[in-house]
Amino acid sequence: MKPIVVIPTYNEIDNIHGIVNAVLDADERVHILIVDDNSPDGTSDAVKEMQLSSNRILLMERPGKMGLGTAYCQGFEYVISLGYDIIMEMDADFSHDPNDIRRFLDEIQKYDLVIGSRYSNGVNVVNWPLSRLILSYSANIYTRVITGMPIMDATGGFKCFRASALSKIDFSKIHSNGYAFQIEMNYRLWISGARIKEIPIIFNDRRSGVSKMNRSIVREAVFLVWKMKFLNIFGKL
Repeated sequence: MKPIVVIPTYNEIDNIHGIVNAVLDADERVHILIVDDNSPDGTSDAVKEMQLSSNRILLMERPGKMGLGTAYCQGFEYVISLGYDIIMEMDADFSHDPNDIRRFLDEIQKYDLVIGSRYSNGVNVVNWPLSRLILSYSANIYTRVITGMPIMDATGGFKCFRASALSKIDFSKIHSNGYAFQIEMNYRLWISGARIKEIPIIFNDRRSGVSKMNRSIVREAVFLVWKMKFLNIFGKL
């Protein structure tokens, strides 16, 4: 097994040292790729400094803020080209617990995609306002009804993939971001016949920094599910 965790960043200087160290400490087999969108707060410089003391840290610097979806797609393509066979994604802000990484690595032995689910065993979200929780939970119900995907948490971003499953996806066709990106990746893998497992996690709101959530991300997800459904019906996905 050759696992790596891909983490997109933009202005995560308050979290970057902690999250990189926590990921590396979670399992000695794990490497990490930071995909930074030219953060003006010096996030990438901090990563370069950490690289001096560890050969398990990789950095991809992009010229500007280009979005979560493209960050993951470029990161996935890069680490696949380097021969990593297990690829995880998670947030930089500690909303995803690095101590769960070993659970993902155990489960991925039997599946193609393992999703850290906030809703597979009740509701496991800490410190979210009620309005955001209702929005997230409702978005997942909406996604299940429209797409037919049997996934309780299709919008979550704590996931583990087999590289062999990711390699079946044409990343050039993916243009979504945020919630929509997570839904689209799940849908494309699901219709490809991927074996998918949800495991319960506890999601904590970010410790520091500013959330990237906005209304355009929500609107994109609302329309994406219909777009994917019809593209699949007509064989254009």
